[in-house]
Amino acid sequence: MTVHRTARRAALMALALLGSAAAAAAAPPPADDEAVYRQRLAAFVKDPGNFAYSPMEPLAGTAHWRPLPVSRHPAIPAATLAEAEAYARSMRSSAFLVWRGGKMEHAWYGAGAGPTTPMVSKSLSKPLAAIAVGRAIALGKIASLDQPIADFLPELKGTQKGRILLRYLLDMRSGMLHQGFSPDPQNAYNRAFLDVDFGRRIVEDYPMIGEPGTLYSYANAPADLIALVLERATGRRYGEFVSNEVLRPLGAQGGEIWVGKPGGLAHSGCCATLPAETFLRLAILLLDDGMWHGKRLLPDGYVTQMRTGTPQNPSFGLGVWLGTPYLQRRSFGAPGQLGPKVLHSQPYLDPGMFLFDGNSNQTVQISPENRLIVLRMGPTPPPPSPDGSGEWDNSMLPNMLIRGLAKGAAAPKVR
Repeated sequence: MTVHRTARRAALMALALLGSAAAAAAAPPPADDEAVYRQRLAAFVKDPGNFAYSPMEPLAGTAHWRPLPVSRHPAIPAATLAEAEAYARSMRSSAFLVWRGGKMEHAWYGAGAGPTTPMVSKSLSKPLAAIAVGRAIALGKIASLDQPIADFLPELKGTQKGRILLRYLLDMRSGMLHQGFSPDPQNAYNRAFLDVDFGRRIVEDYPMIGEPGTLYSYANAPADLIALVLERATGRRYGEFVSNEVLRPLGAQGGEIWVGKPGGLAHSGCCATLPAETFLRLAILLLDDGMWHGKRLLPDGYVTQMRTGTPQNPSFGLGVWLGTPYLQRRSFGAPGQLGPKVLHSQPYLDPGMFLFDGNSNQTVQISPENRLIVLRMGPTPPPPSPDGSGEWDNSMLPNMLIRGLAKGAAAPKVR
């Protein structure tokens, strides 16, 4: 499909979807929508880490789920797996999974959790969105990562925001305002995240602070625009597209996804609830270069692009973080911005390591060299001790397990 045809279809769909919305855009939101927004903001400001996402709508998975195969003879020594599990337990984890070379080597779940339990993904939804984009390209619904988003959002034609390439929404070089926090109801951060019509707020009101492609600017707003772009490009709701074109082909379980209002736009940048094993399958898909059981789901070379950093941030690709170059303290935000910095006490033993990484240390770490995937999901780990010890360390689990692999390979074989 040519760019011209894609853009024309997007324009026609936009007119159909927006219809009378153009006349309503300048009007204040309905009183009940504004009340919902104010209630959300009050709850979010009070406790951002435990904000209850509502409403949710189904994110369907396969109707015939089967667990991933389990290794009868793990290559990682039992003592190493026990040590790694103990570390995960000490960090308030709800799920700790180890997969290697095609099979599960270890799976542990905390109290009340199990293989089918949906878990809050935080920003693990960002690589899911990047995979959904790749799937849309493979299906011919999007021509290229280098299309400007105005091809799909014709209301942005002729604007700086309209010049954002789809690639820039994924690698956080959109030029939009950095992520931040404010209790002000009129602040762009809040309207773009909590408003019932947050997609329109992002399109119309979220500030630009630089020319697209010229600076790294981590935020939920560009990641959430992915849902709107995909809906315009495919003519399908974001959740339905992800369900039928990503989750079901992987044999993965589904869950739910946060929407601004019933029937409204989905948040593609955060907050889907899915079982931990579903995120493991997404990681396996990337480890196998977009192939699943011999079928290509993502375009050839797409995963390589996902794993390639940018001059503005060599540590971030398309929705995924990169283990090289080594940074002992790696920020989510732009250089110089305030915010937490994730500890890596040592370089990854696999320089090609890449990972999904979300708030509260939701991590899915992928080692191509060892065909190893390590997942940790759950509540925020405990704060470090006064002496600084006991802090969550991103490099701890994968390096511990890679060292265990080396020990297992060197151990004499029992005949």
